[in-house]
Amino acid sequence: MGVIDRLLGRESRSLENPTIAISASADEIMAFFGQVDRNVQLPPVTIESALEVPAVWAAVGFASRMLASIPLPTYKKGPNGQSVRQDGALQMLLNEAPNPEWTSFGWRQYMWQQVFTGGRGCTWIERQGSKPVALWPMDPSRTTVARIGGRKVYRFDGREYPAADVIDVVFALRTDQLGVYGPIAKGRKAIGLAIAMAEFAGTFFAGGGVPPMALEGPLPQGIDAFKRATADIQRAIDMAKKAGRSFFGMPPGHSLKAIGIDPDKGQMTEARLYQLQEIARLYSLPPVFLQDLSKGTMANTEQQDLQLVKHFVTHWAKAFEDELNLKLFGQRRRSQWVEHNLDGLQRGDFKSRIEGFARAITTGQIMPDEARAMENRPPDPSGAGSRLYVQGATVPLGTVLAGPNATPAPNDAGTDADQEKTDDVDQPPA
Repeated sequence: MGVIDRLLGRESRSLENPTIAISASADEIMAFFGQVDRNVQLPPVTIESALEVPAVWAAVGFASRMLASIPLPTYKKGPNGQSVRQDGALQMLLNEAPNPEWTSFGWRQYMWQQVFTGGRGCTWIERQGSKPVALWPMDPSRTTVARIGGRKVYRFDGREYPAADVIDVVFALRTDQLGVYGPIAKGRKAIGLAIAMAEFAGTFFAGGGVPPMALEGPLPQGIDAFKRATADIQRAIDMAKKAGRSFFGMPPGHSLKAIGIDPDKGQMTEARLYQLQEIARLYSLPPVFLQDLSKGTMANTEQQDLQLVKHFVTHWAKAFEDELNLKLFGQRRRSQWVEHNLDGLQRGDFKSRIEGFARAITTGQIMPDEARAMENRPPDPSGAGSRLYVQGATVPLGTVLAGPNATPAPNDAGTDADQEKTDDVDQPPA
């Protein structure tokens, strides 16, 4: 017998026989009234549905915008082996306009968005000979990766591109070294739970905060009569809500009883906050950057800034730098390279920054002009800022600085030996 028969009391019941159900299960009752799916599964998760979760949207947006905004200068080795910053066509491609249609920020943001959703971001390098002249982002949903004759190739819009001409940044590689794992696909259960809780909250409050109810009392005979009775009760509830009344009439001998759990008792607020933290964990982001300040203080939020740079930005910056250096300059060409400038992310507040510059200058670590350049200020026109300085006040105790050479000052009290020596020298002959 089905759930309808058990609801209407048509099934023989026995407390002694455990194979005969006494009543319909809660899931069957809820499914009968259309409240839940019989399979009790989480909602399906796609990239589009996942981005509707505020925490996922914040994580993808924040991470992609931040990594796209970091300066990406190119360097070459100087005559003495030092790093010399370059300017030219490649610098323009990476930091201004990779092609006539895209800005540098837009290109890198698009690529990182694909990495943090589907797991892969690709860019084709257009060359004239061996010289890169443009960078074109590729849609990863229309890009396939295969290995032909032992070589990796990328198929996009009916064309094949060798791996040497495609910048490919992935979230995590599969064991075949071709496919990728995406954070949304691997975190679909955590994201699906967040979607389910959001849908429950929307349904609950859209219904006026009234949970599913059970009608208690003499049940009408027959399925049609039962449906009419439930329709009458629902109509009474709707009319009461529409009229703004706090009560409505019930048939004699009947009452309504809430089914399910109170959202407050189910710790729904805490559960939704925990899912936000789960999504932050999925991307290895400190929760404060997903606007979760529930445990934030003035002290630990600043520490999370440092954690962001050390344990998130540097990892992805290194992955992008290595891919650019390999594809732009070749496997063995090391006279040129690309490297992110992370100084802007580690600037700190104005007071800490200035104190840091002062200490670095007075200890001979950087020149004043270098500190001024970090603040986008011009060099010292006198030329004195292009020298290293060291604090000169650290001298032996008792030293008197009187000119270029420091001489020890006499001790006021002196020692017995000094006094004897002074006596021997200064005393006139007898």
